[in-house]
Amino acid sequence: MTNLVWLVPLFPLIGFLITGLGRNILGKSAGWIASLAILSSFILSLLIFMEVKAGNGAAPAVVSLFDFINIGSMHIPFSFQVDALSTVFMLVITGVGFLIHLYSIAYMGHDDGMAKFFSFLNLFVFSMLLLVTGANYLVMFIGWEGVGLCSYLLIGFWYKNVEYTKAAQKAFVMNRIGDLGFLIGIFLLFSKFGTLDYTALQVAFTGGGIDSSFVTAVALCFFVGATGKSAQIPLFTWLPDAMAGPTPVSALIHAATMVTAGVYMITRSNFIYSLSPDAQQVILIIGLATALVAATIATRQHDIKKVLAYSTVSQLGFMFMALGVGAYTAAVFHVITHAFFKALLFLGSGSVIHGMSGEQDIRKMGGLKSKMKITYITFFIGCIAIAGIPPLSGFFSKDEIMMHVFSHGTSGKVFWIFGMLAALMTAYYMFRLLFITFFGEFRGTEHQRAHLHESPALMTMPLIILAVLSIAGGLIGIPEHHALAAFLQPLLVTSGHEEAHLSFNTEIVLMAIAVAIALAGIIIAWSEYKKYNAQKQTTGLASFFEHKWYIDELYDMIISKPLKNISSFFEKVIERAGIDGAVNGVGKMIQAGSNKIRLLQSGLVGFYMFLMVIGIIVLFIVQVWFNKF
Repeated sequence: MTNLVWLVPLFPLIGFLITGLGRNILGKSAGWIASLAILSSFILSLLIFMEVKAGNGAAPAVVSLFDFINIGSMHIPFSFQVDALSTVFMLVITGVGFLIHLYSIAYMGHDDGMAKFFSFLNLFVFSMLLLVTGANYLVMFIGWEGVGLCSYLLIGFWYKNVEYTKAAQKAFVMNRIGDLGFLIGIFLLFSKFGTLDYTALQVAFTGGGIDSSFVTAVALCFFVGATGKSAQIPLFTWLPDAMAGPTPVSALIHAATMVTAGVYMITRSNFIYSLSPDAQQVILIIGLATALVAATIATRQHDIKKVLAYSTVSQLGFMFMALGVGAYTAAVFHVITHAFFKALLFLGSGSVIHGMSGEQDIRKMGGLKSKMKITYITFFIGCIAIAGIPPLSGFFSKDEIMMHVFSHGTSGKVFWIFGMLAALMTAYYMFRLLFITFFGEFRGTEHQRAHLHESPALMTMPLIILAVLSIAGGLIGIPEHHALAAFLQPLLVTSGHEEAHLSFNTEIVLMAIAVAIALAGIIIAWSEYKKYNAQKQTTGLASFFEHKWYIDELYDMIISKPLKNISSFFEKVIERAGIDGAVNGVGKMIQAGSNKIRLLQSGLVGFYMFLMVIGIIVLFIVQVWFNKF
């Protein structure tokens, strides 16, 4: 089956071509065609996964299709690598992606651009699968850029809204900043080793003798790329604005797949990061800062999707904390569980928005649990999972990350304390969202009350399946029986160092503290919002968090406006007055000169004879002058 891995991205590509080219004639059948393409990829991914699992840590299989670049000494094949890491991500992308496609059939059923929407979704899944199955960094980069393009197309899908278009442009530009760093890292690798293949590079790095400053430079360049795709400080503000896209886009791209590309890339490059403790320390600090800042902002947002967006940024921060301490398995584990419960929460928010006739402000909701029981129950399960309450999936993955952080040297305890503060806020803002949305009295309009209803089966069935996965997904990472760790171990250079060396009693105490902190966050949220006053104004620090730390305003002041002023100066002074002025000046000078010279052509014979005499005199003077000197 591994030889057929190229079919996994091919099915979504075919779906993209069919739905894209036939968008004007397919109608609603485009959704089923696109969903069938993803289902085909999922079934094949599952078969490949089972074959890899049965191999018990066999060497990665590389399937080469053709020579992509073959010029002189530059030989880069278009090839795919099948191993534990790629198959895990293939399953998550296609499995969760299929559920989101089914959900979208009902959610986007009344949209005129439904076929175009599904063609973009298929193209995105194709790009993401290319990213995680490529056997070298160039193929990964092709998929990397592809998901960036699809993100732009899907965020700005409703392009007639100018604000949505601006959000898409913001996502595109900020991702390009990160992509430049990633591209420089790729150039550095190729210039030194002459190859971009993972296996060849791993042999080169693990063989030793590589300058540590070079390793750190490559690692940091790659991390810059990861900060863009995975929304880490300072390149994180695009993701909350990306909620302008349809809700299924938020669930697929900005919760389960694209934003985890940075985690995949660093895990795939673990042989580089294992040799650069400095780069890992930077990742740890940035991850913690991102988790904290995003969590504080999420505590005071009123748009249901914005709360989940900042929650995603915060959870990505936890994943990068794991990467920063070398706990790659823990990071991938949290990617999997997060894909389940965050996709569930986003789709649940879409169900709420659908039932509320498009309303997204939670201050205008309330009391929805009696009208939308399935949505409420599944959303509640998602909240428990992300809060870290056992035995749901989020508890196991987050607890594993924090244990690795706690055991990370002398500074680990400090990072653990701040990490648990972020975990406290996670439980608080998620249950704040739950209580305001589903409890209390209904605060919407009478029109919304009259049309309030549960979503159709095509939307609720994916919610139920994701809820089950959010409950049971943690079983793959139960301590002492960590199936995922055993599966990924052969791929990780640092696998022998990523186990958290803590005593049994210490682990029990840390787990108890984590659960107590999560329960404390829930209790605080309940005490504050059991009687919610939508008219209450936020002040002080809460207002600061509500305005998102004024980070967008800060970026606008120190980056956007200066760049606009500089570009305006170059446009008006350098471009118009300088370059255009010089070019136009030459033309005007020639035109003015020709206007004067043509006056010599008067048509008078006497004047022409006069000019001839003058010309002879001038030639005589020149001749005498040169002969004399």
